[in-house]
Amino acid sequence: MRILFVLPGLHRHDRGAEIAFISIASELARAGDAVTLIGSGAGREDAPYRFLNAASIGRGRFESYPSVPCLRDETGYEELTFAPNLIRQFRPRDYDITLCCSYPFTNWVLRRPVWGGRPPHVFVTENGDWPAVSDNSEFRFFGCDGLVCTNPEFYKRNKERWRSRLIPNGVDCDRFFPGEGQREEFGIPSNRLIVLMVSALISSKRVGIGVEAVSRIPDAHLVVAGDGPLRRTIEAEAARLLPGRFTRLTVPPSKMPLLYRSADVFLHLSKNESSSLAFVEAMACGLPVVAHDAPQMRYIAGDDEFLHDTENPADVAEQISRARIKDTIRRERRLAKATNFSWRKLSSQYKDFFEEIVASQRSSRR
Repeated sequence: MRILFVLPGLHRHDRGAEIAFISIASELARAGDAVTLIGSGAGREDAPYRFLNAASIGRGRFESYPSVPCLRDETGYEELTFAPNLIRQFRPRDYDITLCCSYPFTNWVLRRPVWGGRPPHVFVTENGDWPAVSDNSEFRFFGCDGLVCTNPEFYKRNKERWRSRLIPNGVDCDRFFPGEGQREEFGIPSNRLIVLMVSALISSKRVGIGVEAVSRIPDAHLVVAGDGPLRRTIEAEAARLLPGRFTRLTVPPSKMPLLYRSADVFLHLSKNESSSLAFVEAMACGLPVVAHDAPQMRYIAGDDEFLHDTENPADVAEQISRARIKDTIRRERRLAKATNFSWRKLSSQYKDFFEEIVASQRSSRR
């Protein structure tokens, strides 16, 4: 099958959606499919798929730009600069199916009418299902031939309207597994409880709540791996509440397993996460997880992790203190659960869905 994955940040950034697309694409390519990725980065020699560059201006340049329809945040501006170059690279007849998680411009480019017809298009809810459920403003122009819902709540909301399949994000179990950490590698203290957050510094991730919660645990040190528009706000809050007990890092993907192994507790406070890669990666490394008690989190973790209403930082601190206690039974259960979310297993679910969509379109043309 000739499959196209499109996302502006591919091969340029290593964020959640980019990692998810590259992981699925790699598994499909190794299994024998003809997979192409289009993004704004550069080719990689070890990639098992074909990569095409379509340049864009990075979203960091647009953090102070106004929010207007179609350009509601910095990601919209980035995508707008990507779309013209995507048009130049995209040849519809070269593919059996296309895939994206960006709206509006990438979705519009891949679905635009072309002479001879276009391949069916799949939208993945990596960044939320709002384009699929909204009917106002630019969202009324959304469309897809298949919708991959990354958590059960999205699937419940969309299964009647769109051809949908529940496929969460996953983890590379060949890289993420328990082992010895190396705190000196990251400049974090060896004699403190290390609480790790892997998160973009945006309001929905609620990193500020994490700062306040950890400040209530005298021997705890908070490590945040991530960047974003709120970096100065978070750093200022940490300087006030966690003097000498806060580290912010930007870590390459190759070092992420080692970072997880260097922590004691993983903290994840987003309330409306589509399907957090970091959540599953932490579990695969054996870390106890403290997170907001949301259906999509319970779907991954079951009843064995420390899921709680995280509105009150004092309650979050209490859950961290509970999670720090070693529990071999819980640890074995989380490791077993993580294997259910391996990219290898999930890629076969993507392939089944693609085949269903392509077959349905071909039969409708007869």
